[in-house]
Amino acid sequence: MKGSGALLLLALALLCICGSATAEDDNEFFMEFLQTLLVGTVEELLEGPLGKYNVNEGARAALTELKSCLDGLQPVHKEDLLKLLMQVLGGEDSS
Repeated sequence: MKGSGALLLLALALLCICGSATAEDDNEFFMEFLQTLLVGTVEELLEGPLGKYNVNEGARAALTELKSCLDGLQPVHKEDLLKLLMQVLGGEDSS
C-alpha cells in the first residue's frame, strides 16, 4: 500500500509540474527535485534542491517516508519514471 501512495504523490507532483513549470529555472528545480527523490537520498534532497528552503520536521518526516516508498520500487520502474519525467519536462511527444 505504501508504494501505491508514493506513486500517487509522484503523479500529483508531475501534474503540478505540467501545470505550473513554465520557466526554465522551474523545470531545472523540479527535474533536480524529482531525480533526487527517485535516486538520491533524503539528505541530498534537503541539501540540494530544497537547500534554500526551511523544511520543517513534519515535511522532513513525510519526505523520508515518501523516499522509503520510492526505494521499494524495482529499479526498472524508477528508470521508467525518470524517462517519463525527462519527456514531460523536455516537452517531447509520447510517440
